Amino acid sequence: MAGSFPKAKKISKELTKHGDTRIDPYYWLNDRDNPAVIAYLEQENAFYRAATVHTKEFRKKLFEEMKSRIKEDDMSVPYKQNGYWYTTRYETGKEYPIYSRKKGFQDADEEIIFDCNLLAKGHEYFNLRGISVSPDNTLAAFGTDTVSRRQYQIQIKNLVTGEIYPDSIEN
Repeated sequence: MAGSFPKAKKISKELTKHGDTRIDPYYWLNDRDNPAVIAYLEQENAFYRAATVHTKEFRKKLFEEMKSRIKEDDMSVPYKQNGYWYTTRYETGKEYPIYSRKKGFQDADEEIIFDCNLLAKGHEYFNLRGISVSPDNTLAAFGTDTVSRRQYQIQIKNLVTGEIYPDSIEN
């Protein structure tokens, strides 16, 4: 393999939380708008590609094998909470889960709470976590991450109207 691996420069940054101070020499790498950060990450990616080029076919084969073992049209075991049966399911050909519930009985009409395939449109990455339904079953709090950095935006959805309220809590 040609070349040595890239080494990130160290720029000390003092961080204090709850009275504890620590030094993070790589904090500067958090700045996604910094051209030096982008250049360094491109160097790392190029190094990785060069170092693993001989495994490309193997990785592709391994990925396909793992994917073939996943049942695409899968559903969680239903659980009952506050008069509703909740499930999470995946549909063939769709990448993200669908969260739904049925009132009273498992054979009742399905109400889709979140179709993450629709919510993910327009995003390169999407993750929905922490669904919490209100005691009166009319609202759901939930968090979404669209940047793959576990930086969630907490929002509220009205389960009666389907409206997702515009107010949110960032990060």
